[in-house]
Amino acid sequence: MAVPHPPRVVVLHSDDRPPRGHGWQRWAHLHYCRAERLATALPGADVLMVWDWTSTALPAAWPAADALRWIHTASAGVDRLLFDELVASEVVLTNSRGVFETPIAEYVLGLVLAFAKDLPTTVESQREQCWRHRETEPIRDRSALVVGTGPIGRAIGRLLGSVGMRVRGVGRRDDGPDPDLGEVFATSRLPELLPDADYVVLAAPLTDATRGAIDASMLARMRRTARLVNVARGGLVVEEDLVAALRAGTIAGAALDVFAAEPLPADSPLWTLPGVLVSPHMSGDAHGWRAELAALFCDNLVRYAQGRPLRNVVDKRLGFVTSRP
Repeated sequence: MAVPHPPRVVVLHSDDRPPRGHGWQRWAHLHYCRAERLATALPGADVLMVWDWTSTALPAAWPAADALRWIHTASAGVDRLLFDELVASEVVLTNSRGVFETPIAEYVLGLVLAFAKDLPTTVESQREQCWRHRETEPIRDRSALVVGTGPIGRAIGRLLGSVGMRVRGVGRRDDGPDPDLGEVFATSRLPELLPDADYVVLAAPLTDATRGAIDASMLARMRRTARLVNVARGGLVVEEDLVAALRAGTIAGAALDVFAAEPLPADSPLWTLPGVLVSPHMSGDAHGWRAELAALFCDNLVRYAQGRPLRNVVDKRLGFVTSRP
């Protein structure tokens, strides 16, 4: 495929723009725009870099994309981009796999430790100047079920296993023994696996197959002492069912970094329910992540300009990258 030289790249951004010094300008003509100007910017563009990965502007602007060949998103998840016209097109879609795996795994370990060691009560007691002695839970030999066997799920599995937890994974099929996840089972076996898990960690992409996967029936199969950790997408969980389960004591708690609506509405019960940890979609955002995102796109932009294969090509029908890193 002949590549226009230099290609014209539209960078979709919000108030948060890519860091300076990323080097993209050496390889392309750059045009920066916000969501409201996307339809005006797209005609003649070869590449769209979706720096504002929360934007939903592209479907409406799509008819203006008359020369687009490649879209890159500054996120691991691509669910916001998989509208029918893009999926059916020949436009290549790539994501930012490789940037978020380690920070998210560390964040999950922190959440597990926060629950096991009752850190929220420690913080509350200190604020109240209350000497409140209690015993905490070990994490060694506790079981973690990681739903999602991509790079993020694997990083989580490796880290939890390194501190002595018993890890199992859930993916598209039964894959048996696994170096990162102990053993991998098909998604169809999730109901039989849930009762044995102390921590259920969601790290799967949001697709038609996973949307609403954790509902009342699945929550009812979990241990009353179990905790749910979601660092994937809010749409994997039926929030109303989760609220009901937490209120009823069906499960002991939940750590939620993602939600059906973001920011989490002020009137959501999740803000104040006991045993719930709420964070603002930040599990992968460790210091330096913007520079890493910029460097990854620059590497792919060089590949594109030179006609070489791109990294992290998404299977648009499945909704994720299928090749191993």
